Amino acid sequence: MLLDRLNGFISLLSRLLSHSRSNPVNAAMSAAVDSDGITHRTITSEGIALHVAEKGTGAAILFIHGFPELWYSWRHQILALSSLGFRTIAPDMRGYGGSDAPREAREYTYCHVVGDLIAVLDELGVEEKVFVVGHDWGAAVAWQLCLIRPDRVKALVNLSVAFSPRNRARRPMDALRFLYGDDYYMCRCQVPGEIEAEIEEAGGPNKVLRKFFAYRHPGPLYLPKGALKETVPLPEWLTEEDFAYYCKEFERTGFTGGLNYYRVMNLNWEIMAPWTGAEVKLPVKFIVGDLDLTYCMPGVKDYIHKGGMKKDVPFLQEVIILDGVGHFLQQEKPDEINKHIHDFIKKF
Repeated sequence: MLLDRLNGFISLLSRLLSHSRSNPVNAAMSAAVDSDGITHRTITSEGIALHVAEKGTGAAILFIHGFPELWYSWRHQILALSSLGFRTIAPDMRGYGGSDAPREAREYTYCHVVGDLIAVLDELGVEEKVFVVGHDWGAAVAWQLCLIRPDRVKALVNLSVAFSPRNRARRPMDALRFLYGDDYYMCRCQVPGEIEAEIEEAGGPNKVLRKFFAYRHPGPLYLPKGALKETVPLPEWLTEEDFAYYCKEFERTGFTGGLNYYRVMNLNWEIMAPWTGAEVKLPVKFIVGDLDLTYCMPGVKDYIHKGGMKKDVPFLQEVIILDGVGHFLQQEKPDEINKHIHDFIKKF
């Protein structure tokens, strides 16, 4: 069984590394334009339909969202940076929104989702290297994109999640369970269907989305049974109208696709063994809020500020810590983030 799985991933990786740029899809006929002038279309990657939002012309910026988010999490950046002369591209990652959501967790590995992103660029006819901006799981995927396909990336602006070098001695989910216990939110996601049933019992997307978006405590997020039934107010940066869009999408799709990213953390660790010790050798800017739970995980601040990250990301050019800002910084402080992104990528 292990050999079969290994052969399957070798085949997947081979397709990922050899994906042709020569067949851009003629998607214009199926494209729709919304009231903000954002074009929406669907492309296909290895049989998976992916919804993509894009606006503007010029050098391309690929935006990669995290959990529990959508292409819509980049709405402020799409409008601002397209107006400054860039082609902004923001897919719904597989498992989210208008994209297909395979049920099996093993279909959400880094090789699968990086392959999706390469397919998006190819099918949209993007031949030049792109700027990449990632957040949360999107940032984690962006780091891997830069390791696996650096030939497609010009520079990276990553938000919230610092680079995490692979540790041969430590499976990530095992380490998190040891450190935080079974009620830590990532650990609570591991059994397929379990947390989904609790979300449904608690009243659906409304409450769980509120809990995640409103979280500003610079410490670990715990989700003991029953915690999802609590109702918390929306953060000031999120309007009722915007929140309704998230709720509508997750009511339609459920959360299994997004949760599957957490369920393959140990599998990703296995798959990425060949990149142990590899450095991200691209220009990088990293931005995080000081109230972000990811910034406050044990060892992360020292890794960022005492040379560890610079060693693994030798072309790291800027580290920005935003005071009083939480996890969803591109939505909480859109003007600041837009300026930080533009100030960095305009150098190139």
